[in-house]
Amino acid sequence: MTDTTTYTIGQAAQRCGLTPYTLRYYDKEGLLPYVERSPSGKRLFKESDFEWLNTINCLKNTGMSLKGIKDFINLSMDGDATLDARLDIIRRHKKVVERQMEELNCHMKTIDYKLRYYETAVQAGTSAIHNKKNTEHTG
Repeated sequence: MTDTTTYTIGQAAQRCGLTPYTLRYYDKEGLLPYVERSPSGKRLFKESDFEWLNTINCLKNTGMSLKGIKDFINLSMDGDATLDARLDIIRRHKKVVERQMEELNCHMKTIDYKLRYYETAVQAGTSAIHNKKNTEHTG
């Protein structure tokens, strides 16, 4: 038995943490080709649409352009003949995300250093506890 539950654009937006405006924009840009319409033209979201929305959000929030996402979706619509191309896109994007994570880890080290610095300074009641050379650049 197939689940035929459908959701309005408002319900779908709330469930995804997006706005109805964003979903309409994604649809207009061709990112939601599988979303069905009611006889009156209203978008009807199904469970499988949420899987796509999750993928779109993941790719977008990790830096893939909407054009890149649309290209990926278009390849998906072309079926199994495009599996290699889709795999390649995901592999390349994973490398981009890994580089972002490395950069974020470097930034986190700086933040952790500053956190320790200021915790120590607050406990001492002064930032003068470090040598003069370092205090000039403590921000």
